Amino acid sequence: MNKQTTKVLLVDDEPHILVALEYLVKQEGYQVIKASDGETALKLVEQHVPQIVVLDVMMPGIDGFEVAQRIRSTPAHQDTRIIFLTAKGTQKDRFQGYATGGEVYLTKPFDNKELINTINEVVEFG
Repeated sequence: MNKQTTKVLLVDDEPHILVALEYLVKQEGYQVIKASDGETALKLVEQHVPQIVVLDVMMPGIDGFEVAQRIRSTPAHQDTRIIFLTAKGTQKDRFQGYATGGEVYLTKPFDNKELINTINEVVEFG
């Protein structure tokens, strides 16, 4: 994967966080797609087939764990990499994040460099 052709779907119900994430990820040279809820995220995964999904957990309707499970259960999206970015930071939450298909579990508040480094590593190493 290279940055210019890598699509990153950002999913968060907090508008200001979504804007900040979009700025960060675009600055790094990635293509950005955004969703503010799980239902929209699942539609965008089908339409755009992003390589990476940065996913919040606590959202109205379908939560991030359910979104991850649905992505993972679709054979066409087996290679989609999921990075959870959420305020839910207990050990139980982390376990659930990995159990539902997340490769990385980061907690808010997050460090911008850590997030970008994580995305870059996922792109580089799969």
